[in-house]
Amino acid sequence: MSKTAHAHPSATAADLLAIPETRRFHEIVGGELVEKAAPSGEHGTTQAAVAGTLFGPFSRPPGGGVPGGWWFGTEVEIELEPHEIYRPDVAGWRRERAPQRPTGIPVRLRPDWICEILSPSTARNDQITKLETYRRCGVPHYWIIDPQQLTLLVYRLTPEGYLLALTADANSGRIRAEPFEAIEIEVAVLLGGDGQEVKSE
Repeated sequence: MSKTAHAHPSATAADLLAIPETRRFHEIVGGELVEKAAPSGEHGTTQAAVAGTLFGPFSRPPGGGVPGGWWFGTEVEIELEPHEIYRPDVAGWRRERAPQRPTGIPVRLRPDWICEILSPSTARNDQITKLETYRRCGVPHYWIIDPQQLTLLVYRLTPEGYLLALTADANSGRIRAEPFEAIEIEVAVLLGGDGQEVKSE
């Protein structure tokens, strides 16, 4: 019998939602249900640091002395294509494109920025499979953080594909990382370590 005859049907949102919510720590990657790795201490701390660094300055309407202009979500199920439903560690939507907070399960509005934090068992998906999907679906900005190596990669979408716009590590000090150039970020803090607070212009 051919490999095609043995192939599993491509999973969809219905298959994902059939998993009880208390046990639904899954994504659909390449049409297959994939369970996300249990977060390590490093992963959880870094995810909280990224969300905490950006939420205060940006998760509000623009004005009032802060940049504003974004909605953020952590571990939100996002349907990018019928057989590609991911739970990015942190995702953001520009309010100029999404006047109302994205809602629903799964969210079907493509984010403007996604940050994935690598785990050993899912690093290949984040660095290859998801990167290609995000490119294909037009996600303008993609960050990859490695909490083991303490590195940040900042990608910007161009007509030719993703351009590596910035690399940083815990020794990089303060940076301005698109699309959040309005503030300086202490990289050590972003990576879950100690450091000084972010500074706005």
